[in-house]
Amino acid sequence: MARTEAHRQVETPAQTEPVFLNRELSRLDFYERVLLLAADDSQPVLERVNFLAFFGGFLDEFFQIRVSGLKEQAAAGLTTTSPDGLSPREQLDAIRARVEELSTRANRILENLRQKLDSAGVRIVDWDELKPTQRDELQEMFENRIFPVLTPLAVDPAHPFPYISNLSLNLAVVARDPLTREPRFARVKVPPLLPRFLKVSGGRRFVPIEQVIASHLDLLFPGMKIESFHVFRVTRDADIEIEVDEAEDLLSALRTELLRRRRTPEAVRLEINTTMPKELRSLLQRELDLRSSDLYVSDGLLDLGDLRALTDLRRPSLKAKPWIGVTQPRLAALKGTRPDIFEVLRAGDVLVQHPYDSFSTSVEEFVRQAADDRDVLAIKQTLYRTSDEESPIVQSLVHAAETGKQVVALVELQARGDEEANIGWAARLEQAGVHVVYGVVGLKTHAKTVLVVRAEAGIIRRYCHVGTGNYNPVTARVYEDCGLLSADPELTADVADLFNYLTGYSNQRRYRKVLVAPGGLRKAILDLIRKETEAGEDGRIVFKVNNLIDPALIEALYDASRAGVPIDLVVRSMCCLQPGVKGLSETVRVRSIVGRYLEHSRIFRFGVEGRARYYIGSADLMQRNLDRRVECVAPVTDPTLTARLDEILDVALADDVLAWELGPAGWQKVPTAAGVHSQHRLEELALERAVL
Repeated sequence: MARTEAHRQVETPAQTEPVFLNRELSRLDFYERVLLLAADDSQPVLERVNFLAFFGGFLDEFFQIRVSGLKEQAAAGLTTTSPDGLSPREQLDAIRARVEELSTRANRILENLRQKLDSAGVRIVDWDELKPTQRDELQEMFENRIFPVLTPLAVDPAHPFPYISNLSLNLAVVARDPLTREPRFARVKVPPLLPRFLKVSGGRRFVPIEQVIASHLDLLFPGMKIESFHVFRVTRDADIEIEVDEAEDLLSALRTELLRRRRTPEAVRLEINTTMPKELRSLLQRELDLRSSDLYVSDGLLDLGDLRALTDLRRPSLKAKPWIGVTQPRLAALKGTRPDIFEVLRAGDVLVQHPYDSFSTSVEEFVRQAADDRDVLAIKQTLYRTSDEESPIVQSLVHAAETGKQVVALVELQARGDEEANIGWAARLEQAGVHVVYGVVGLKTHAKTVLVVRAEAGIIRRYCHVGTGNYNPVTARVYEDCGLLSADPELTADVADLFNYLTGYSNQRRYRKVLVAPGGLRKAILDLIRKETEAGEDGRIVFKVNNLIDPALIEALYDASRAGVPIDLVVRSMCCLQPGVKGLSETVRVRSIVGRYLEHSRIFRFGVEGRARYYIGSADLMQRNLDRRVECVAPVTDPTLTARLDEILDVALADDVLAWELGPAGWQKVPTAAGVHSQHRLEELALERAVL
């Protein structure tokens, strides 16, 4: 296991000053854990392919957002160090070394997977391996489907170097004029709308599209002698920052910025194959204004994310057994009739955990019934990310508006990567009569909340959902998330106040039950940690989050550990806290669960049995979440539901199949002894509840 500089810093004995691990290197450690799932022979081969594709996609996002930001800081000459003491340039150097190591390993894993796929009858073959009849088949496909959409772009005094779009796959072609014998350079972009892997007859055989294009370059450059071709790929800055005051139109500003970013973002990474000659590398670097440290040379396939297309193959034997979420027992149909979800919630709160509990029969059903119910007066909902195609929840909101209900959708236009999709959803909802708002100026709205207002026997009653994940039916099948459905008067009043803050003019800062960021959430968590610190060895803290990087919270946890508080942290991705340091964090255990489902829920437990307090919500323990986003965290108080949260936490802490543990030497795989696979165990528990 590689050990980063950030890990080596903590090896001094009796360390008592706060220690912080580097967030970027910690993120790359998470990518390594994903990558090692792709190397796991116990996994079905197409599941392993999927993990490798995830690794490639994660790296792309990392360069577009995190590396681009560090490069901007380094270019500006900033010497401000991160909490772990590294300057932007030092972080970039450490990142490069780590990425090169991981990429080399990824290429080895890909070769192994190709052999495994070949044994299973699925072959990724090169052009040279094809039979003449198969080449003829692909030539016909090229002439009919590929050639018409290709545009070769020459580079010479009359043709400036073309703009290379973000994450596009390209061929750098060197052609020689037979008359002048002068070499010419041209770029051919691989059309992104065409499949990366083209199927040929003779079984499940696939050829990378760039090889098919390369084998027909003579048709693109008639009369020229093709000397060589080389695949390359460019990654650009994709972080969108909108500075807009209250008098400006956020929607217009974002549309303008999206158009601008298609043409102007800086390049941050150039990926090439080992065959590309030095002079061609130098040309691309110069034209893209990149340093040699931004060049990544690979002897394998570029854009591993495209491998995900292979997982669509209908080969059940090569995949994990599909899981279909069960209906939460209190929401299950009785005698073939659909239960009245409002009646269920009046009898008590309902906690759901996806994908183990069905998203469709819980959250979607809640909004669906609200849209159909004649007594419902209003529905208010936040939408951060949803599916590419119209989701059932969006359909329900549209239906509710069309039937005259007051419907408000807070669409976060700046959800990273989904900006254009969310602009489209906003327009669709507005056309249906939904009141669409975009939140608070200067803050992203990351809270996951729904509010339903209903007239019942002469009174107004409110119902709500507060969750940890997006209202996305696709990710709800693969992201592990929790949600609380409630008719509690104080909780629903808080959610109503939150929506008033988001949609109108409000200085709301005090809430009855929920913890809201920015404002009270940071202070509340710090206060809860300090209360356990005062309890010392009789205290208890358990968190399950995606990321833990906020320095102030980490220092508070160190203080708690010094006081003897047992602390268990289940952190999926980035963790800047170093456990196990003498005199600083001896009572802290940090683990990460990495498996088929993306661990996404945020669960907070403070205190021992008998006085424990539980919360779930949208916020990770990061500065951006606590200070620059609107987040909502709700208490869970029903003993039956808190027992369910304890069950989730206990299973995660008992896992010795998917679990990793963080120590002074970095992340280490937890040895398998009892054979507790947390995700399988939670499936079993969901099935047991369903048949009771």
